[in-house]
Amino acid sequence: MALLRSKLRLSIASSAPLWQRGFATSKTLSKSAVVTGSGQGIGKAIALRLARDGFDICVNDLEVNSSMVNNVVAEIQSLGRKAIPVFADVTRLPQVEAMVEASVEGLGPLDVIVANAGIAQVQWGMDAQESDLQRLFEVNFYGVLYSDQVAARQFIKQGSGGKIINAASIVSFRPFLMLPIYSATKAAVRSLTQSLAMELAKDKITVNAYAPGVVDSHMWDTIDEGMGHINGRPKGQNFKDTVNSITLGRTSVPEDVAKMVSFLASADSDYVTGQTMMADGGMVFS
Repeated sequence: MALLRSKLRLSIASSAPLWQRGFATSKTLSKSAVVTGSGQGIGKAIALRLARDGFDICVNDLEVNSSMVNNVVAEIQSLGRKAIPVFADVTRLPQVEAMVEASVEGLGPLDVIVANAGIAQVQWGMDAQESDLQRLFEVNFYGVLYSDQVAARQFIKQGSGGKIINAASIVSFRPFLMLPIYSATKAAVRSLTQSLAMELAKDKITVNAYAPGVVDSHMWDTIDEGMGHINGRPKGQNFKDTVNSITLGRTSVPEDVAKMVSFLASADSDYVTGQTMMADGGMVFS
């Protein structure tokens, strides 16, 4: 009899709708996501992939990138999803609060936030100035923290859980030469992701991060050029040398990263939290 009751409870639990289960993400109800820094590069690829997955998207970037943001919005709308542009500086908490408020007002309850906005700077650690530290940590760490805080408060207010997805990097596992402060900011994001995962679990909020490797993007163009100024190698050589260390033998494209985020934003990741997942072609093994 006890075994029968146990099987009955299991049957009831497994047949319950996804949205009634702990940490569940509905596959049928309308969904919305905020993607910061999504006017170009990885952020754009993430926004488009989530739109294809059925999300309505709040496309965020700085106002200076308004033309790119509007193009992304138009592309998402062409896929049959809703999209709104919101210009906000993620290093300013009031602007992040206004961004999430605008998303909820325009797209409905928030389900996912992707704290993607980030910058890099090439330099020796011994040459780093206070202004360098402030700039990199403000965007790469404070921007992620503020996005996480504001989204989490919205999730708690809604009472149905949610998913926080942060931009880390493989340098959060193994720092790169000439990227010391950038590496430190991404290690901080990885640690924050773990801490918030523990803190927010009771509210049915999962917190994870994605860790790209060498992505063929504007950021890596900047890194390659900066490294060349320091070590004297011609443009493209540092990038080529780094790509040669990738096990799969090719650089990543933004869509490779977007696939990882798609998983983390989906119901398939409902039992995953506190993880920083690498999509690097085998540069760093965990």
